Amino acid sequence: MNKKLLLAGLLFPLTTMAQNLQVLYDFGNDRNYVTTTLEMFKPDKWGDTFFFVDYYYDFGPEKHPSGTYMEIARNLKFWDGPISAHVEYNGGLGTFPTPTGQGAFPINNAWLLGVDYGFHNADFSKTLNLQAMYKHIVGKQESAQFTAVWGLHFFNRKVSFTGFADFWFENNSNSNGSTSSTVFVTQPQLWYNFTEHLSAGTEVELANNFASTEGFYVRPRLAVKWNF
Repeated sequence: MNKKLLLAGLLFPLTTMAQNLQVLYDFGNDRNYVTTTLEMFKPDKWGDTFFFVDYYYDFGPEKHPSGTYMEIARNLKFWDGPISAHVEYNGGLGTFPTPTGQGAFPINNAWLLGVDYGFHNADFSKTLNLQAMYKHIVGKQESAQFTAVWGLHFFNRKVSFTGFADFWFENNSNSNGSTSSTVFVTQPQLWYNFTEHLSAGTEVELANNFASTEGFYVRPRLAVKWNF
């Protein structure tokens, strides 16, 4: 799972629509494969809509798509002020090798409902969104999630530092047989923007008890991005 809650459009004035495609190569010890991420952000007079879809390419020697994950979120605001109502869906499908082929498992459907509090400076070169949400993980337990999303742009927007951090409560059985009750994951990205369309940079996943892996780990990635 390569969660991307960057909310790219929140980095720009709300008259802007944004879409981008990211191609990332993961250098983690248990990874070494490509992920593609398609993001879209669209504002309107009652808030904004954001979604992304990840595909992972790790099936067989040909590296076919081996899993997918998506999130779609809606911020609703028909009043003045920095607070929006927030609703979100997460879900996907993962695979794993078996002696006779490939097995599959669902990434549990999750519904989130809460509030989003946004900050930005006059030209939207610095943004921060804080979210507090009730989280219903289908087939598991009720939970709560806290999220921060940031965007910082420097040198006339030639360099961008963006990312998110999530913390939530979830009782998990990890792949090594241990159990855990909390999950933390953050994916800061650093981009050099060659043009308004083409960027290159890096992402680092730092996580604790994430995706059935006990304890803390770091996974670096190289990335390119095309902004449509």
